[in-house]
Amino acid sequence: MKTKVLQLLRNHRDDYLSGEKISALLSCSRTMVWKYIDALRKEGYEIEAISNKGYKFIGEPDRLSEHEVLSRLDPDTFVQKVVYEDLAESTQQLAHALVHAGAETGTVVIANQQTSGRGRLGRNWYSPANTGIWMSLILKPDMEIRKAPQLTLVAAVAAARAVRQVCGIDADIKWPNDLLLHNKKIAGILTEMQAEMDQMKSVVIGIGMNVNEISFPSGVHEVATSLKKETGKCFKRADIVVSILNEFQWLYDAYLTKGFPFIKPLWEARAVTIGKEITAKTHKDTIVGTAEGIDDEGVLLIKDKAGHHHRIYSADIEAAND
Repeated sequence: MKTKVLQLLRNHRDDYLSGEKISALLSCSRTMVWKYIDALRKEGYEIEAISNKGYKFIGEPDRLSEHEVLSRLDPDTFVQKVVYEDLAESTQQLAHALVHAGAETGTVVIANQQTSGRGRLGRNWYSPANTGIWMSLILKPDMEIRKAPQLTLVAAVAAARAVRQVCGIDADIKWPNDLLLHNKKIAGILTEMQAEMDQMKSVVIGIGMNVNEISFPSGVHEVATSLKKETGKCFKRADIVVSILNEFQWLYDAYLTKGFPFIKPLWEARAVTIGKEITAKTHKDTIVGTAEGIDDEGVLLIKDKAGHHHRIYSADIEAAND
């Protein structure tokens, strides 16, 4: 109910809503309306109250919570539930546990801080409190296992579009899962799945984004940056979370109906890897060559110096001179 009160106030932010009107719209008592508004104020929301006029939404804190996200998503959102934890070992780990417990598609897990955030290839992801976006999305698509990597590219486009929409800057995408600003990482995406035979049972897409960090530990600051460090501005994390989820919804719907060829040009328009000399380290070998692009399956295409063509499904990518 607190989420619905917040949503009403936000949707009428240019007007005052009386306690009587809110109670009528939500079928609850005026006393309960006051209690919900008092609770929202204690969480940092600015809500003005004037006798004989009612309540007016003024502003929100940089706060991530279930009702802060749900109250702002598109009306036809695919998000069914938001699970928020102030401190979590890993949103990926929590999301997988929720899958085993029967969580439905469209469940989103968000943490204010992670103690053991995970990146690709078993790497740790620096995830301090109150500064970044650490979230995982549960999906249960009816598709073949081989298509799982495509969802990473869909999520990368959604995250890049959200950064553009909220922050007004264009992030580059490095295949398959990194968002870069000035050649430093601001975000990464980790896609993990559970499957039976050759069909996916569930997919958990993790998104980590550095938003308001001003410093990073040794070993991280050389390769990572944040939206604040690159722009000099602070951003409200919930604005970006909501934008990512809204962008992902329409891209995912289009992907399911039109296939990956719809996503491909959107990804390529932001890809920093294409046309560059790169080193691709797979679990088998290391390939040095030119990244020619991706095919209609999302597979990276590399032409080595001997003229041989390689299709890369998974690899660690770096510029050839790094």
